[in-house]
Amino acid sequence: MSDPGAMRISDAEREATVEWLRVASVEGRLTLGELTERTEAAYTAVTQAELAVITSDLPGTGRSAPAPAPAYEPQGRPPGRARKWFVAVMSESKRRGKWRIDQGLGAVAVMGGVVLDLREAEVRTDVVDIVVTAVMGEVKIIVPDGVDVELDGIAIMGEKKVKVNEAPPGVNAPLIRVKAYVLMGELKVIGDSRTKPLKKQWAAWREQWREMRGELTGEQHGPGSHGRHGSDRRDDRR
Repeated sequence: MSDPGAMRISDAEREATVEWLRVASVEGRLTLGELTERTEAAYTAVTQAELAVITSDLPGTGRSAPAPAPAYEPQGRPPGRARKWFVAVMSESKRRGKWRIDQGLGAVAVMGGVVLDLREAEVRTDVVDIVVTAVMGEVKIIVPDGVDVELDGIAIMGEKKVKVNEAPPGVNAPLIRVKAYVLMGELKVIGDSRTKPLKKQWAAWREQWREMRGELTGEQHGPGSHGRHGSDRRDDRR
């Protein structure tokens, strides 16, 4: 009798797992970095056993293929709730490590610098919405590679740029939306591979999933390996 866990999965099962992960993120169970990593793993999974491993430490899932995700309404920006602002006027403002994002964000740098590191943030909204103003200053936003970034706005005698290995087309990846107004300043949205990497906590699901993938495909998955895409590989590790 064949192993049920070795049964190949459908695209619908992958999408159900990704939606389940997004719900877990909004509930505060996953950081943005963890959500991005598991989303990437779900899209490359082949068998039901792989999907079960990805969600094994989340409530409501068993060792078999995940049940359809519960009905989920995108959170977006809560109505009437003010943005959380980070302001640097001839100074520096930095936010790193564990923190919660449950509203829109704003960053203002006037002859100063703002750094927002989103990788370990608990994102309680469906989209991370950020408004940036940089006047003779710099704003740097650090995100996990594998997210989608939408950058809009105006730069006058300044620069706004994205250096992120974004998700491939068709992947329902976490979305970072940035609207920037730059005057003689700079906005940079950079991925994890272009800055000082985070030390990942040991995760049983990750090691088990890599072993399963190795057995299935014959691929070698080292500690720093990933399957993300991107043509611009210049580092920005300040």
